[in-house]
Amino acid sequence: MNEAFKALSDPTRREILQLLREKSMNAGDIADHFHISKPSISHHLNLLKQAGLVLDERQGQHIMYTLHTTVVEDVIGWMFNILNKKDQEEPS
Repeated sequence: MNEAFKALSDPTRREILQLLREKSMNAGDIADHFHISKPSISHHLNLLKQAGLVLDERQGQHIMYTLHTTVVEDVIGWMFNILNKKDQEEPS
């Protein structure tokens, strides 16, 4: 979970996750949405992959990246759990 939060701390990585929410994409397609170098995009994708937030699959000459919804759901669930506990602790 720590790696996921670390990965989510960067706005570029959060934007990559937003792109992957719509469809799977290769690194080149993702890079086209940014004004940073392709090696930088690859670095961001590697950190997202290490955090378990994206999956990669080779398709021919390309590696396709997909949002790993199970891990994203776990992170969101953890956050909602924190909020629910806080709401339950506050006096009415």
